[in-house]
Parts: sequence; structure tokens; C-alpha cells
Amino acid sequence: MKDIDLLTCTNINMKRVKLFLKQNDKCMELASTIESKLKDNGFEIVDKDFDLGIAVGGDGTFLRMVNNSHFQEDAFYVGINAGTLGFAQEISVEEIDAFIESLKTGDFYYEEVGIQESVIKTKEEERVMPSINEIVIRERDLNVIHLDVLVDGHLLESFAGDGLLISTSFGSTAYNRSCGGCIVENTLNTLQITPIAPTNNKNYQSLTSSILLSGDREIELIPTSKTKDCLLIIDGDNYPFEDVLSIKTKVDQKKVKIIRKKEYNFIQKVNEKLIQ
Repeated sequence: MKDIDLLTCTNINMKRVKLFLKQNDKCMELASTIESKLKDNGFEIVDKDFDLGIAVGGDGTFLRMVNNSHFQEDAFYVGINAGTLGFAQEISVEEIDAFIESLKTGDFYYEEVGIQESVIKTKEEERVMPSINEIVIRERDLNVIHLDVLVDGHLLESFAGDGLLISTSFGSTAYNRSCGGCIVENTLNTLQITPIAPTNNKNYQSLTSSILLSGDREIELIPTSKTKDCLLIIDGDNYPFEDVLSIKTKVDQKKVKIIRKKEYNFIQKVNEKLIQ
């Protein structure tokens, strides 16, 4: 049985394809094979204005594809796993021929995944930065960071520790899981605040476990006087900021469409990728 949140792709025309690949010999050779197979089946390989983006590599390649193409709402995304874990990658190398056939017939599904939008305000600028997995907030020099954490304007905690990780549902199985956060189904569009090495002593009391929130809540992080400069890690990329006044994040109304196989099941995938 397919997951109930998956949507059918019947009657969706998908002819223009762009390949995003990890730059190593294995992925480049595989991408060449995929390109030939797609062309033989009537698909057009393009550099822009694509209907379907295909990431050839691992989970990092998938994240870069979605980020570098600016989270297109009118396109579809899928990953072909040529990496290690490949949790975000839906198609195995052995399934390429069957996948291309399903593209021709529309016999597959997709899910809509909400995009996280973060607004970083400093003394000099205000920058809006989207992500699909998570943002991590650290002190720029990796010292203890001190943050007031507010949810919809209400103080949750005054945090002290190595950092905070705020993940989407889609990113819950990535760094969030490694930090002790919980796994959340992709399409629930939640935000999860997970502490990284929180400090707890007679002077500081921080939450030691994750807190799961609805994605439409606004989480605001305000550095205290003990913290001025921050390092933000957004979907794996590092961004240092000076004189940070606040960081606000929530799940935007914007969503991206991720292709799933007809037999896709989230629970089964968790078992296959994270347990077995």
C-alpha cells in the first residue's frame, strides 16, 4: 500500500530533464548512461527550465540539486542513489530502466515537501535563506552559544550549549537523528528543535531533548550579550554572520514535489535504510 499523502502523477507531462551529479568518475559514467537512456525514450536533456531534476549521487547531491535550482515549485525532483545511505534518493541503479518506463506512463507518485525559510537579521543586513533539511546555529568560533529561544513570541528557554539544530520533517532522518532527534514523516511539515550538547548546571538549564512543533509556528533565536557572531550551517553549507540580532525560521507555504515509486512506503524505507 502506498502512503496516503502521495499524489498521483497521471497525465503530468514531463519531457525536459536536467541531471545534477556528484563530480566523481562513478556518477559521471552513470549520468552518461542515464542521459542516453532518457534520450532514447523521447526525453530532452536541458540545462534550465526543466520539468524534472534528477540527482545522481547521494543525499548531499539531492540537497544541492534542490538548493541550486531555487526550490522550483513547478518542477519535480528525484534522486538516483550512487552514494552510500541514499535516504533522499528514491531510485537504485538497478531500477533505472523501470523508472524511465514509469516516467513515460505516469505510473508513479509524488509528495509535496514544505520548505524551511530562515530570516537572519544582523546589524548590517537581513537575509532570507531557504532550506529543505535543517539549519544549525553555532557560535562562530565554536564556543558555547547563548540563545533565547522563542516560539510565536513566547520564551521557550534560554539555551546554552554547543548549538541548536532546527530540522524539517524531511530532514529529521539526517543530522537531526544523529543528534538524538526523532524521525518524522516527510509530509507532516513540522519543525523540530534539537539541542547539541546542551549545558546543564546551577547556572544554566537547557532542554536536553527535542521539541516537535507545527511548521507554521515561528521559531526565533536571539543571541544574548554573551554571543555576538554566529555560524549557520544550512543544508550542510556554512555561513558565518557577524553581529547577529535574531534568526527566525518556519516552514514556508512554498513546497517542492518529490517523486516516489508506486510502492513507496515511509515506514519501510526507515527500516531498510536505518535499521537493516
